Amino acid sequence: MALKTFRPTSPGLRQLVLVDKSHLWKGAPVKMLVEGKTRSGGRNHHGRITMRHIGGGHKQSYRLVDFRRRKFDMPGRVERLEYDPNRTAFIALIRYDDATFAYILAPQRLAVGDQVVSGEKVDVKPGNAMPLASMPIGTIVHNVELKQGRGGQIARSAGAYVQLVGRDGGWAVLKLNSGETRRVRQECMATVGAVSNPDHANTSTGKAGRTRWQGTRPTVRSVMMNPVDHPNGGRTKGGKHWATPWGKPTKGYKTRKNKATDKYIVRPRQAKK
Repeated sequence: MALKTFRPTSPGLRQLVLVDKSHLWKGAPVKMLVEGKTRSGGRNHHGRITMRHIGGGHKQSYRLVDFRRRKFDMPGRVERLEYDPNRTAFIALIRYDDATFAYILAPQRLAVGDQVVSGEKVDVKPGNAMPLASMPIGTIVHNVELKQGRGGQIARSAGAYVQLVGRDGGWAVLKLNSGETRRVRQECMATVGAVSNPDHANTSTGKAGRTRWQGTRPTVRSVMMNPVDHPNGGRTKGGKHWATPWGKPTKGYKTRKNKATDKYIVRPRQAKK
């Protein structure tokens, strides 16, 4: 994959940097693996905005991606790689030997015609899924389950990956990109390789309109507001810490409150290296 730049024939093209998608499928997705998608506009069931700056954007259909990979010992062949408007990573259409189709997250170095399979004893190569107990220490994985059978929840966005760094008493020890080290039951499934489209982080939208196409509305910086409108407002802040519009600190303030899963974190991401 590579990045594309454009001749500056307009102001919007001058700064535009996109990922080259020439290797992706140009047609429509498989109809039986697509369902409708409704937009909330950032509003909850009461109609109140709970997530600001959401609205508009191009119409999208949701691709049903198989995050569970429970078709054990059934080889499948990659029919094509596709763009998915609902995620930053690319997806791969798999045709299994029983003539069924499924979408999976496409890992890096997965090409059309490659064979993938999931099971307890399969080759360690990109696209294959297996329990963490079956993987050698040091393997780079993605789409990692937190609970057996629930489906992958960790490392699903473009370029993301997790490294298996150890095993201890039925637990697999994973090192995340954030620096956190976490325990997961070794029966949980994971897919070998890093997620595709690592160049997504290097793209530039080029103009405000392209951001609107993606469903993001304009954002006014808090320091540009008046003190009456925002805690960060005013040219001189008077030594006050950065805060949300509702006064909650935003820098250095710990917001994690899920004490039930603290026991699975071996080393937090805030720990000094």
